[in-house]
Amino acid sequence: MQAKLHRWATADSGRRFDDLFNLVHDPATLLMAFERVAGNMGARTPGVDGLTVAQVEEYIGVSGFLDDLRAQLKTGTFRPLPVRERLIPKPGGAGKLRRLGIPTVADRVVQAALKLVLEPIFEAGFLPVSYGFRPRRRAQDAIAEIHYFGTRGYRWVLDADIEAAFDNVAHPPVMDRIRARVKDKRVLALVKAFLKAGILTELGEHRDTPTGTPQGGILSPLIFNIAMSALDEHLHGPWKDGGTMSTLGRRAYRRRHAMPNWRLVRYADDCAPRTLMEVVM
Repeated sequence: MQAKLHRWATADSGRRFDDLFNLVHDPATLLMAFERVAGNMGARTPGVDGLTVAQVEEYIGVSGFLDDLRAQLKTGTFRPLPVRERLIPKPGGAGKLRRLGIPTVADRVVQAALKLVLEPIFEAGFLPVSYGFRPRRRAQDAIAEIHYFGTRGYRWVLDADIEAAFDNVAHPPVMDRIRARVKDKRVLALVKAFLKAGILTELGEHRDTPTGTPQGGILSPLIFNIAMSALDEHLHGPWKDGGTMSTLGRRAYRRRHAMPNWRLVRYADDCAPRTLMEVVM
């Protein structure tokens, strides 16, 4: 299923996919989604309903749990619950905290099912400058790319980090980019429902989520990359056909006129307008 979706999306960059909802609630998709949720390190962490994967398996049963979840999806009665806030220290953050949002097991399974269906479609359009949260693209690959450019005349690395990047994703633009590839209104409504599900803070307060996609959600990395693909396309634009850096001659012209050439390498929210720049001679 994923291979077909990716192939169709690659063959027609303007195609808008319909009838994806049936793939999301297909029993095989939900079973694979549950297995992925159960295999994650966070399987023992409960959401706002207090249920862990182990408790679902022991007290409800996987088959019954997925049958009920599928019935809710098909009848349109499924509603995501707020994510449970958990604040953890940032590595090397000098006391700074990272806000995680822990969905319920049911919400994680549905998010994983959505990701199984949507990821191959959007992967077909993502640029190779992006490395974070993508299949078979590791941090080591991004580092290797930077080292490679270092052998091709680029001498300076400018690093930037988008502050609270996941928390500040604007919903309307990212939904517009999803609509550009997805026509199925039920899938769009489901994605939007997860974005608007809200947060239950550590103090027990409920907060709305007018912006952002929670770190800790299975679907969040894909949504974040969809949002960031606009930045990738803008900064990579000069390298496209007809762009100011698209040919050796044009790059040589820029060097002669003291204008830098650059390459972008983005890993999640770590990026810069000129990640790699040539020394201007």
